[in-house]
Amino acid sequence: MEFLSKLLQGISFLPAVISGIEGLFGGRSGAQKKDAALSFVQAALSMSDAVTNRQIVDEEKFKQGLSKLIDGTVDCLNASVWRKTAQ
Repeated sequence: MEFLSKLLQGISFLPAVISGIEGLFGGRSGAQKKDAALSFVQAALSMSDAVTNRQIVDEEKFKQGLSKLIDGTVDCLNASVWRKTAQ
């Protein structure tokens, strides 16, 4: 159950992580920014420990899920006031 709590907490920080990545890597491609965000979230979730402890049984599917969450968060942010104030 601790991993689920950690996952939900990590998801709640996605907008802040993405905003920070945008500030740091604003001139880079979307794919590079997404890779940076994915790396940060994976590290924050201690994903390698979770795989070792068998809390994540399919690492590739988990990464795909995180990737979709990042894409969705970016879509929401780009459709919001956040996007307009950043321009």
